[in-house]
Amino acid sequence: MNKVLAFAAFAVTIIAAPTAMAAERTITLAVKNMYCASCPSIVKGSLEAVPGVAKVAVSYKDKTATIVYDDAKADVNQLTSATTQAGYPSAPKS
Repeated sequence: MNKVLAFAAFAVTIIAAPTAMAAERTITLAVKNMYCASCPSIVKGSLEAVPGVAKVAVSYKDKTATIVYDDAKADVNQLTSATTQAGYPSAPKS
């Protein structure tokens, strides 16, 4: 019985480890092709559709998008791909 409990505890630890390692990240992307007042809402919608994205703020003036996301569910490539597919190529702002 002790072996079964030990194995179960080990399995739970292995399964929970990636979740425990996940972190909320914030990134700002430089976004191209935002030329009209409706562009930020399109960019925002494309980013909000990415699983793991918690919050998006888009600045038309600065041509940026700031995203808060769960790095266990999303990554920078998925974020930039989402805006690019919507017609607004982006890259991490340096």
